[in-house]
Amino acid sequence: MSDIPYASAVGSIQYVVQCTKPDVAYALSVMNRYQACVGEAHWSVVKTILKYLKRTKDMFLIYGGGELILEGYSDANFQSDDDDAKSQ
Repeated sequence: MSDIPYASAVGSIQYVVQCTKPDVAYALSVMNRYQACVGEAHWSVVKTILKYLKRTKDMFLIYGGGELILEGYSDANFQSDDDDAKSQ
């Protein structure tokens, strides 16, 4: 893996994590801290993450639940008097 830049390898894993494998997010966030000072131990962990992703490519998370309900709130008092400005 010496011909692959560390940032490129970590970035590729980041794409997979965001799209399909959030269970690797913490390990990847730790590896992101060492972009400027990469050692052999860091490469070893990246290789371990890649091996894990390869082993678990047929495993996935299913998020269940009912229908998504979006709720929103707003402040209807649009502050018309600046002299009487106080929180409601």
